[in-house]
Amino acid sequence: MTYKAYIDNIKAKTGKDPQYFQALAKEKGLTKHSELLTWLKSDCGLGHGHANAIILYIKNPQLAQKKILADARKEKAKNKG
Repeated sequence: MTYKAYIDNIKAKTGKDPQYFQALAKEKGLTKHSELLTWLKSDCGLGHGHANAIILYIKNPQLAQKKILADARKEKAKNKG
């Protein structure tokens, strides 16, 4: 599954985008991977892989955006050919 697919599935399941989780984590003062993972799984109802996808976005939003754009380009190229 691509990173973009994880993010799309999270949006479909929760109605929330990664920025929502990023802002909420900041508000709660959560910064460590382990505490973010526990919070996303227990309080937000995400599975392990989906929680890790959000953690990447929280910790490195620029890299996450690059991965989303790269996956979108690959999808578009695949659908063309």
